[in-house]
Amino acid sequence: MVRFYSLFVLLDLALLVVALIDCLSADEGGIRALPRAVWVFLILLFSPIGAIAWFVAGRPPRPIRMSNGELWRPGRGFPESDRPAPRGPDDDPEFLRGMAASRKEDEDLMKKWEADLRRREEELRRKEEG
Repeated sequence: MVRFYSLFVLLDLALLVVALIDCLSADEGGIRALPRAVWVFLILLFSPIGAIAWFVAGRPPRPIRMSNGELWRPGRGFPESDRPAPRGPDDDPEFLRGMAASRKEDEDLMKKWEADLRRREEELRRKEEG
């Protein structure tokens, strides 16, 4: 029984040391939820719950490698200068070029329809006259 309890004590001590080292070596700006001093007190006073809470809720999130190869750190967002600005269709030059091209296509189609309509009207007049 003593061996069983000593195993738990060693596991608790190892978890406490690893959590404390991880908390103290983490970047201050990356620590989530609470300041570093509060996390250190939680880890030391509420062992092993404080250490587990550190790994779940306080540890800085890991960077994610995006598909273009860049690293993105969760929670940092975009710098204001790099933030993609929402653009409406009237501000998009490519959209406006497409609109001009489709307008020209529509005008050409309308001219073809009008020519076809004139031709049919002339055919109907000829049939009525002759």
